[in-house]
Order: sequence, then structure tokens, then C-alpha cells
Amino acid sequence: MRKWKIALGTAVALGAISVASVHLLDMGNVSLNAGTAGAAPAPAAFVMPVPVVSVVKKTIPIYLDYAARTEPIRNITLQARIPGYLQEQTAADGVDVRQGDLLYKISPDDFQAALDQARAQVQRDTATLDYARSNLGRGTELAKSGYLAKDGFDQRTSTLREAQASLALNQAAVRTAELNLSYAEIRAPFPGRLGRNQASVGTLVSVAGTVLNTLVQLDPIYVTFNPSETDLAEIEQARAAGPIEVEVLLPGQTKASQKGELTFIDNSVDRSTGTITARATIGNGKFTLLPGQYVRVRLHVKQQADALMVPQTALGSSQLGKYLYVVGKGNTVDQRLVSLGPTSGDQVAILTGVAEGDQVITGNLQKIGPGMPISPLPEKPAT
Repeated sequence: MRKWKIALGTAVALGAISVASVHLLDMGNVSLNAGTAGAAPAPAAFVMPVPVVSVVKKTIPIYLDYAARTEPIRNITLQARIPGYLQEQTAADGVDVRQGDLLYKISPDDFQAALDQARAQVQRDTATLDYARSNLGRGTELAKSGYLAKDGFDQRTSTLREAQASLALNQAAVRTAELNLSYAEIRAPFPGRLGRNQASVGTLVSVAGTVLNTLVQLDPIYVTFNPSETDLAEIEQARAAGPIEVEVLLPGQTKASQKGELTFIDNSVDRSTGTITARATIGNGKFTLLPGQYVRVRLHVKQQADALMVPQTALGSSQLGKYLYVVGKGNTVDQRLVSLGPTSGDQVAILTGVAEGDQVITGNLQKIGPGMPISPLPEKPAT
């Protein structure tokens, strides 16, 4: 009886455990099903948006660029043409002067006295000549009537000629004295800019021995550069077609500040450098350029039609050379190796590698690579 009760209790316990296990398993299934039903779908792969522009054909100017240096057309040293004491400097150092402006004055007293003396001698000779002319006239009448010997008549004729020569000599002395007096005023022979004064007021200046100052012409001004002999044929071909426009760019500038014209090419090539000296004449009305400055010049030699242009910012570099990223089939990145032509502003001409209408990627270049999917964003036209 006791064994039957133990067996019955064991069976009841095992049944309870089985029921609990089934209940727990059902709860787990419910929880798993609930979790699966509430899960979100997997996210789609990210596609990089990139700005793109179309390759376009343009007619662009072709330039030849050179380093250059400015030179004055005229640059003179101001010196005295007569000796004397420097009386006054009428133009300040470094000022811009016009042609004929008074710059310096030398004491004129000695030269004014010499002019007065020469004029007095002319008056004396004029009176002497008048008397000699009248005397010869009377001698002519006397010689005709036989009252004047031939020798006396000849003497009167000689006296007249001597008076004429003396008058001419002193008239020349007057002109010399007038010139010397005018040299006491030193005037600007052309418009330009004065330099630093080198002779103080009161200095005894000598003829062509004392430097007073320098005067430099600034407008127009020369810009001298040295094209290579390989560029010479292209430059000469452009000159044959008409005047060559030259643009001048100061250091740090990207746009020309002044323009002029090519006016001189030397007659021989330097054997040691393989270059030739050329010169442009540039208008410099605002005096932006000064002699001795280093600048860059651009010669407009021709126009190139149907050039395929892309932004320079779209270019990349690799060991194989320059390349562009282009929108390929299925909006994927296509890498094109390209060869470059001339530039125009912020654009560059492409000689090989792309065609008109290709969509060139201009942004996010560091985040993409060949074959990657992209979302092209066409550039909006400027308003």
C-alpha cells in the first residue's frame, strides 16, 4: 500500500512538470512571433549625391604668358647747361610734372648782364652801320663828279662792310646771351615724375657736371619680356594678322590691370638662353606701374574654336596623369584619363578623354571612386 502511494505521487509530479514545460514553450513561441512581427525592413544602401556640369564647346582666346619687367620710355638726368649758383627748386621731390614745368632756377644775374651788354653792342653797331651807309652814299656822288678818289671810295665801302659784319657778330652774341639766360631755368622736357633732389639750394653747379635730379616718363611705359624661340613663329604669325594685344598682371592679380600692344621684337635670338627680347607699350594713365617692377604679361595670339571646356576644380591627378570623373551608365562613376589644353578663367580645355555633353562630376571627388553609384545634381545656371 505504501509503495503504491509513492508511485502515484511520482506520477503526479512528472505530469505537473510536463504541463509547465509545454506552457513555457508556448510562451516562448508567442514572444518570438511577436518580435518577428514588429521588426523594421533593412535600410537601403546610401548613394552619394554629386554636382555635375556638362562639357560644352566654346571659342576661347589663346594666350602666351611670360614674366616681364617694366622700363621707362624716357629716363634722364637733370643737369645744368650753364655754371652758377642754384637759386631755387620750384618742384618738390617725387611730384608729377608736365612738359615745360619749371623745376630749378640758377642765379640769372650774370647772364642778364651779359645779355644787356650784347644788346648795347648791337645798338652801337647799328649806329656805326647807319653812318657808314650814309658816308658811302655821299662818296658815291662825289666819286661820280670826280671829287673823291677811287681809294677813298673803296675805303668807305670797306667801312660799311665792316659795320655790317660787326652788327651780325653782336646780334649772334645777343642770341647766345638769351640762350644762356634761358638755361638759368631748368624745365621738364617731357611729362613725368621727379626723383630725389641731389643738389641743395646754394650749390655751385657746373656745366654737365652736377646732377640735380632725375625725371622719368611713366605714361606710357615699356614692359620688356623674353619669349622663347619656339614661340617666335606663333608670335610672328599673330603679328602678320594684326596688332597683338598685351595684358599686364601685377603680382597676385588674376585679371589684367592694364592693356597695351606689342611694339618691338629684337632682330636676333640670344644664343645662350634661346630667347629673344620683346617689348610692349602699355598705357599707364593712373601710374599703377613704375619702372623696374616685375609683372606678368599675356599675349593674345589667336582664338581657338570648339574647345571642350570643363571647370578646373573637376580635375584629379594620379600616377597615370590627369583624370575626370564622369557620370557613366546606370549613374555610376566613370574615370576618364584626359589631356589638357589652354585655360580660360576658371575653366580648362580638354583635348582627349571626354566629348561634348558628357556629365562631369565637380564635387565630392574625395568621397567617390570608379564604379560607385551616385546621384547626379545638375548645376543650376547663374541668375
